[in-house]
Amino acid sequence: MAGRREEALPACFAGLGAGSPRPRQKRGGMFCSVEDAFDNKTLDFASLGAPGPGTPDGGHGRAPGPRAPPALPAGYPQSDRLLIKGGKIVNDDQSFYADIYVEDGLIKQIGENLIVPGGVKTIDAYSQMVMPGGIDVHTRLRTPVMGMTPADDFYQGTKAALAGGTTMIIDHVCPDAGTSLLAAYEQWRESADSQACCDYSLHVDIPRWHESLKEELEALVKDKGVNSFLVFMAYKDKLQCTDAQMYEIFCIIRDLGAIAQVHAENGDIIDEEQKRLLELGITGPEGHVLSRPEEVEAEAAYRAITIAKQANCPLYITKIMSRGAADVLAQAKRKGTVVYGEPVTASLGTNGSHYWSKNWAKAAAFVTSPPISPDPTTPDHLTSLLSCGDLQVAGSAHCTFTTAQKAVGKDNFTLIPEGTNGIEERMSIIWEKCVVSGKMDENDFVAVTSTNAAKIFNCYPRKGRIAVGADADLVLWNPKATKIISAKTHNLNVEYNIFEGTECHGVPTVVISQGRVVLEDGNLFVTRGSGRFIPRKTFPDFVYKRIKARNRLAEVHGVPRGLYDGPVHDVLASAKAVAPTPASRIAPCAGKAQAPPVRNLHQSGFSLSGSQADDHIARRTAQKIIAPPGGRSNITSLS
Repeated sequence: MAGRREEALPACFAGLGAGSPRPRQKRGGMFCSVEDAFDNKTLDFASLGAPGPGTPDGGHGRAPGPRAPPALPAGYPQSDRLLIKGGKIVNDDQSFYADIYVEDGLIKQIGENLIVPGGVKTIDAYSQMVMPGGIDVHTRLRTPVMGMTPADDFYQGTKAALAGGTTMIIDHVCPDAGTSLLAAYEQWRESADSQACCDYSLHVDIPRWHESLKEELEALVKDKGVNSFLVFMAYKDKLQCTDAQMYEIFCIIRDLGAIAQVHAENGDIIDEEQKRLLELGITGPEGHVLSRPEEVEAEAAYRAITIAKQANCPLYITKIMSRGAADVLAQAKRKGTVVYGEPVTASLGTNGSHYWSKNWAKAAAFVTSPPISPDPTTPDHLTSLLSCGDLQVAGSAHCTFTTAQKAVGKDNFTLIPEGTNGIEERMSIIWEKCVVSGKMDENDFVAVTSTNAAKIFNCYPRKGRIAVGADADLVLWNPKATKIISAKTHNLNVEYNIFEGTECHGVPTVVISQGRVVLEDGNLFVTRGSGRFIPRKTFPDFVYKRIKARNRLAEVHGVPRGLYDGPVHDVLASAKAVAPTPASRIAPCAGKAQAPPVRNLHQSGFSLSGSQADDHIARRTAQKIIAPPGGRSNITSLS
């Protein structure tokens, strides 16, 4: 722990440089270039990268100063200087032909006839595309399930990512029961720092309520470089949040300038369906998808969007697996809601018909939540929405378990560890399903595999763009090359690949991470522990510009009117409406009115000691009633 640090970050990102072409303006679409992206500007990352008070290094026991690079394996390219010649540079908003010079892990020059120093390794990129390295926004390489850790850890998972053209991942921190968010974050950092082969960042899941939740979220945002948090709407009695709790969390996340993520499934319905199916004797993997019909995902997505809209909090829905959920999100986005959707490799590249395979191990390999849709038309529908911008980011949700680990649930489908592969196959599957089919061009491909993720989670333009000053995470992509996905050749520790036999046109031929060649001629040159943690600031402009504008318009005012002095109908005191109290134990959001205290009318004021509840009130002196209401009494004597 003491030797860990944040990586040294560039003080600024300059303009493209004198040799760089001006970008063509690409009109329309949700994800055109960031405004003024090519103007000279300074982006201050120093506060997140340099040690000092208020940073992850300051006062937390991590040694300041640069970390010595790890020893390189035999055959690993030693040059820190690269010249990539003759390639077609592809960003999300433009494509052009130019050379790229890389030094010290950064892009130093872009243009033609570059003047470079001696000792440079030249990479021939003629007839190939040069793209920003992929960013996989959803992995689970350490999440424990029933005490079991995934088969692909940070080393094997990031190695497979690099083989597929992904140069950065964002993994989910999921704390165990009794572990605080901060402690879990430190556990993930320790594992990733010692194992990851590529750059990484972290989301943090919120699995349960506790008294110090708000303080922990603030610490993660301000000191740890985390700007995204996930809540679960499923896994009843384990991880599931109530609607009231979600609203409270969304308000806190909004005030912190972070991104709210949800796992959208109706956990109550799933729980009842699981019980019903087990009573019917259905115990195999098909029970998993039968207990989670598409409607439970669509309903939860609609509910999450509604709650986030009321809280004016940006929402990111992970693992869009069904047509219904995708359509709900697309409709909300078209109405102006700040919501983003993430289909994954599994939902884009295969279908759930395999849950009914006679081979139990093969069927179990597909078990994930939400389940892969058994509707064979779903992948085509999701790729269409991804291509037109209704869905914005493609992750992998990579979380693999061996057949022996999956077999823990051989007699009960609810015990099968959930998770599928996809980290290595993600970019080739998307190219095959979206670009080869003509649904998107290469610029859109870069947007959904890299740039949009960098913009949403606020690491752009350091990541997700080929520009002077950006990190040298690059992929040389050959659109004419082909490969057939197979468990025999993949870089994973599992026996099954859910994309087995899929032929992909378009593969990475050279992958560059941190300015070093890690894949060339089919050979991987990775170094365990070379990955850097990438801290992310809050309030990303790409997300929060609309949120801030709506905050200014969201002020509400009462109608000025006089006091009502008309008749009021008498009702029993116990029947009067009582204002609801906050559902959670944490402080409610700013601006929420507190309910006044209400006397418990069932509590007796009688005491055996003779004391009464109103004994503290001073007694009035006796008064003779001369003319009582109803007239004088005729009774003159009680005798």
